[in-house]
Amino acid sequence: MTPNTKIIACATVIEEMLPLIPNEMSYEVLDFGLHRTPEKLKTALQEAIDRTKSDIHTLLLGYGLCSQAVVGLRANRFRLIIPKVDDCIAIFLGSDQAYQQQSRQVPGTYYLTKGWIEAGDGPFEEFDELVNRYGEDKARWLMGQILKNYTRLALINTGQYELARYQEYARKTAQRFNLKYEEIPGSTALVKKFIQGPWDNDFVVIQPGQTVSYLDFKTNRSNP
Repeated sequence: MTPNTKIIACATVIEEMLPLIPNEMSYEVLDFGLHRTPEKLKTALQEAIDRTKSDIHTLLLGYGLCSQAVVGLRANRFRLIIPKVDDCIAIFLGSDQAYQQQSRQVPGTYYLTKGWIEAGDGPFEEFDELVNRYGEDKARWLMGQILKNYTRLALINTGQYELARYQEYARKTAQRFNLKYEEIPGSTALVKKFIQGPWDNDFVVIQPGQTVSYLDFKTNRSNP
């Protein structure tokens, strides 16, 4: 099955997959910035599906519901497999249940991974630009508005890579913006299952010719 399976994933999610992807399995990476506009992400995903070669039977989409960006995607001649999660944080933590548990413990958490830090496309990276544009005081006020619901900056450690320089970035960023820093354990469990199967109730399975719906992500969903 592996040579007939292809992964289409966000640049942040693929970082967690690369050590686990079999050599014979192909993959395509889409820009992280597409998340800012769900409709653009939807278009990019559909285009990636449409241009996939006919020798592929199964497409693994390394996304969650992602602000409903996957809703309406047409499987065409492929079978689509999508983790049954709201966003990729649950993928990094290993399950939707683990994400819900973290959300209950500390609701106001901004999560970081290697992929997110490498992408450099979050509010923290915009701060210096805001300072240049508006001055230090107004930039800090604007960041305060962006981060007003956050109290913790959590670096997710999935054990997939050396963390030292990402820990340094996360600690400095937390200190700079008055957030509590924590390193929390992630897991490769969902990523491994996504790549290897079985594709059970943890995944949305869309058969050829079908379309992804919102209810696909809410039906028979496991409770934490």
